[in-house]
Amino acid sequence: MSKYSGQNLGSLSPAEIKQWLDSIDTVLTDCDGVIWVDNNPLPGAPEVINRFIANGKKLFFVTNNSTKTRPEFVEKAVKLGFNVTIDNIISTAYLAAQYLKSVGFSKTVYTIGSTGITKELDAVGIRHIGIGPDTIQGSLADTVASFVPDPDVGAVIVGFDEHFSFVKMMKAASYLNNPDVIFIGTNTDERFPMPDRVIPGTGSIVQAMVTCSEREPIVMGKPNPHICEIIRREYNVDPARTLMIGDRCNTDILLGKNCDFQTLLVETGIHKAEDIVKYGQSEDPAVKALVPDVYLPKLGDLLPYL
Repeated sequence: MSKYSGQNLGSLSPAEIKQWLDSIDTVLTDCDGVIWVDNNPLPGAPEVINRFIANGKKLFFVTNNSTKTRPEFVEKAVKLGFNVTIDNIISTAYLAAQYLKSVGFSKTVYTIGSTGITKELDAVGIRHIGIGPDTIQGSLADTVASFVPDPDVGAVIVGFDEHFSFVKMMKAASYLNNPDVIFIGTNTDERFPMPDRVIPGTGSIVQAMVTCSEREPIVMGKPNPHICEIIRREYNVDPARTLMIGDRCNTDILLGKNCDFQTLLVETGIHKAEDIVKYGQSEDPAVKALVPDVYLPKLGDLLPYL
């Protein structure tokens, strides 16, 4: 199989699929839309993941979800039948905290996000402010006048925040007006479509802050290759023998391309086979990069070959 060919894995013979699986030592997988949806495991996904682990492959859940800590992800995964520990989880909240720790950060973080981020900051001893609702009190002029910036803020982290507001945008942009303040975005997932509505994703919030602050963030999540550096450094993986599984071509599959991993798209989430065809027909190299090596209707379809 040539890289980025967009082939249906099910069209190969059992022997070819087995040979492909034998070429993989490390498996990275997205969570939402790949192994579970909300609080329900997708058919066959726990069995496939557990078989990967039993067969001795290194396995990591790589999620752009910043609303949970790694222990919270483990708790959910175990409840849904996945035999994983905290060492199998790589989340954007964890990556953001580890990044600040790695650069010797000792100031305060203004956080647009949830307790998933602040608990990870607590774990590395970094002070934070900003969590929870923050809305206009009285008039807009009163709200602006009453804001006194904390002089100790040295970073702004932007993640998913159901309480995102005009006030939070004003405060974060005010801090980011200082070029020495670090700007971190957990991920750039634009939205979460549902049958009759659309839920704005973290990327929508991050992009609002990009516009208001006139700055670009350091993005922790997929498809940013920052994750590749962590995995290579901490776990000594061989990119050529590493597989990235996902349901989004513009995050999961593009991460694989950025890191020189093999890639598998499953059609249980955002992107489908027709998207692969469309990307493959494009003349734009950036769009062609969204084509995975192979795809399957669902992850559970791998079970007979493991």
